Amino acid sequence: MKKSLTPLGETEMEVLHHVWDLEEATVREVRERILENREVAYTTIMTVMKNLAEKGYLKYRKEGVTYVYSPARKPESVRSSLIGDLMKKVFKGSPKELVQTLVKSKDLTQKDLNEIKQMIDKMED
Repeated sequence: MKKSLTPLGETEMEVLHHVWDLEEATVREVRERILENREVAYTTIMTVMKNLAEKGYLKYRKEGVTYVYSPARKPESVRSSLIGDLMKKVFKGSPKELVQTLVKSKDLTQKDLNEIKQMIDKMED
């Protein structure tokens, strides 16, 4: 089995983003959003959402027979821990190397670079 760089798979991350956007969501609601881009089985999304709840990323309550899921952790907290894991695994724990790689990315626009510079300047104040 291929070991992922993060504790979350691609579909898990996709589902998490939809639940963050919706704030509360059923399996059906998340599946409908994913169906806009690709085919996915109801049972797949149901399993992914159950797994995310077991891993502590989602929580749920029952409304009749329906499970209503909501975030158990704030997006910033999840992103921060995932980036931390990535930094350890890919950049030997070096934040400088991580940032260097991001800044040298071909996808970065001049506007992005200027915004990053402003963020760093603000942090130094």
